[in-house]
Amino acid sequence: MLNINNLSKTFRGGVVAVDDLSFSVNDQRICGILGPNGAGKTTTIRMILNIIQPDFGSITLNNLPITEASKNVLGYLPEERGLYKKSTIENTLLYFASLKRVTPATARKMIEPWLERFNLGGMGKRKVEELSKGNQQKVQFIAAVLHNPDLLILDEPFSGLDPLNQILFKEVVLDLRKQGKAIIFCTHQLESAETICDDILLINKGKAVLNGSLESIKQQFTHNTIRIEFEGDGSFIPQLPSVRLAKLESGKAEIELEDGYSTNQLLSEILPHIQINNLDKSAPSLLSIFTSVVGAENLTSDFLSQTSKELK
Repeated sequence: MLNINNLSKTFRGGVVAVDDLSFSVNDQRICGILGPNGAGKTTTIRMILNIIQPDFGSITLNNLPITEASKNVLGYLPEERGLYKKSTIENTLLYFASLKRVTPATARKMIEPWLERFNLGGMGKRKVEELSKGNQQKVQFIAAVLHNPDLLILDEPFSGLDPLNQILFKEVVLDLRKQGKAIIFCTHQLESAETICDDILLINKGKAVLNGSLESIKQQFTHNTIRIEFEGDGSFIPQLPSVRLAKLESGKAEIELEDGYSTNQLLSEILPHIQINNLDKSAPSLLSIFTSVVGAENLTSDFLSQTSKELK
């Protein structure tokens, strides 16, 4: 479906936004483009959408370059709101459908079922400005999919949504995948991506640091990761000789061992200080993997605070 090869973009002042990036997005797959703010995610999306041109590299959709005509098979949900607040929901959706060459008659047949799906049934005559931010996000999502695109690009789709609406959005996205859509899910929220993505492209400072299926990436790091539940003060765990990285929460820890250390060695260091209630040698979180590869010192505090309650 979508193939990106050796993509690069440098802005004025020598700022390298994207550096030799290559990946693909296939039908019936959700590809997460993940990384902290400033990693190059939005620049990559803008080049895919042909809004800005790359300095080097190629972008093809179904083996052809993206042109104005081929944009009709793309759907894009931007992070920023792009709705006309004085317009009604129905007129807004009719307008966006017309930009994708969908006739008003065809669009009207699809609008109400989509509104019903997002719990907005019967609200087509209401003005956009009367809606909550979450409901405006729903309208913007419908505008992105009303023309039945083959490739759907979602930039921070859960932004401004409460937990229930996040679940609703996730269900809709998974349904679109079942229908054969290729989907790009762009976010800095690694935990959200972990529940929905098939493939992962982790970017830091414009470069791909991990690229592949979520399953295969996790398998690469599973052998050295342990999760424990405990009673007591575990604040000492990150400083242990056997611990390379530890993510701590209340009564829980996800621990990545240093090379050459075993689970038994870790336990011998821990047991004199806290009581272990449960131990599981399982796949690490995306945050732990990303931090392990990049190094916590190279990630912004904003990114860490948004993706983890505590990382030490």
